[in-house]
Amino acid sequence: MSKPDKKQAILDTALTLFVSQGFYATSTASLAKKAGVATGTLFHHFPSKDELMNHLFISIKQEFADAIITSVTDCGDLRLDAQHLWYAAIQWAMDNPLKQEFFQQYSMSPSIPLEVREQAMNSILRFMGALMQKGHALGLLADYPLSLMQDNCHGQFLAATRYFLDNPGKWQEPTHKEASFAMFWNAMRTDNG
Repeated sequence: MSKPDKKQAILDTALTLFVSQGFYATSTASLAKKAGVATGTLFHHFPSKDELMNHLFISIKQEFADAIITSVTDCGDLRLDAQHLWYAAIQWAMDNPLKQEFFQQYSMSPSIPLEVREQAMNSILRFMGALMQKGHALGLLADYPLSLMQDNCHGQFLAATRYFLDNPGKWQEPTHKEASFAMFWNAMRTDNG
């Protein structure tokens, strides 16, 4: 197995074990064994389990953002653009249930340091902040503190994806799909939005 393959094997195994067993219950020795690498190889790529967790979190968040960015549109109607992003984000979660389970467990967890969560929100997901700022400038979104709006939207995304992962058939039902967006949009909009 080459170095990139070993590193990816470690990340894939960590994702599975962190979701199924939990971060603290997963030992580095069991992780290395399950990944088919020596413990020294694991520590060569990731000096600590915390660094492995942070890397996994950032890399999955980047994968999520890359998938969403490819679906970004600017049709001139902010609400429709936001709806398109919302649906693309939830579809990503439905297509990647293990990665979404990881987010469910760790997005708000003290296992992920605040600075890593902020990096994900302010750097990787900066397009969401830009959309919110544009909406405020157009008078469509409320003038709430941006970081609070971002965290609130993230919480709504986690709640919606939890619901749809638990009830996968509901994601294809227009009433549930549309309601999930309406709740998201209504939490941010002004009376004009």
